[in-house]
Amino acid sequence: MADRTYARRYTELDQTLGLVVGDERCLVIDTGSDEAFGAEFAAAVREITDLPWTVVITHAHFDHFFGTAAFLPCPVWAHTRCRDVLVESAEQIRGAWAERYRREGEDDLALLLEAAQLVLPTEVFTHRTELDLGGRAAVLLHPGPAHTDHDVAVHVRDTNVLFAGDLVEQGAPPSIGSDAHPATWPDALDLLLQLGPDTIVPGHGDPVDAEFVSRQRDELRELS
Repeated sequence: MADRTYARRYTELDQTLGLVVGDERCLVIDTGSDEAFGAEFAAAVREITDLPWTVVITHAHFDHFFGTAAFLPCPVWAHTRCRDVLVESAEQIRGAWAERYRREGEDDLALLLEAAQLVLPTEVFTHRTELDLGGRAAVLLHPGPAHTDHDVAVHVRDTNVLFAGDLVEQGAPPSIGSDAHPATWPDALDLLLQLGPDTIVPGHGDPVDAEFVSRQRDELRELS
């Protein structure tokens, strides 16, 4: 998408993962729904760079973190509440989705999910932190309660690309689950738009521009 800034889109759940490469290390943004998914993504990253990687998990929904074991050993960043949710609820999340996959006839995906190792974040933050990748920085931001109460966006300032996780979705409406905060979600998007990003990478779907995010914000505001 821009200088050493990549997105990889998958058919399963229409998911989009990210990669930012610096001079000394790279940042992997989300890892997929199981270890086979994570291993495929890790191999794709290695086609681009052999630099040591750090992982950031944008939020504690199963399709964003159960592939992390494929990247170990490495630092794993997340919002502090994300770690809490994983400790409290990851196995419940795993079980619910494995059951759903079986109901839908996707036994192979259920087995992969059940076999995946749960990897907890090793590094956490609350509002903002900056990761030095060598010659460039990636800023991790929590814009407030929205898709969850612990969403993380990643701003690559020198390319003005923003990885938004599921704060933004393209190709389908935003997913408003039981852990969502629709009343404050538009405010979170306002904070992201204030960064002035040229390209926003959603957690699902194709990269979009600020106008798309503004429309999605307005639609969420109407719902709340």
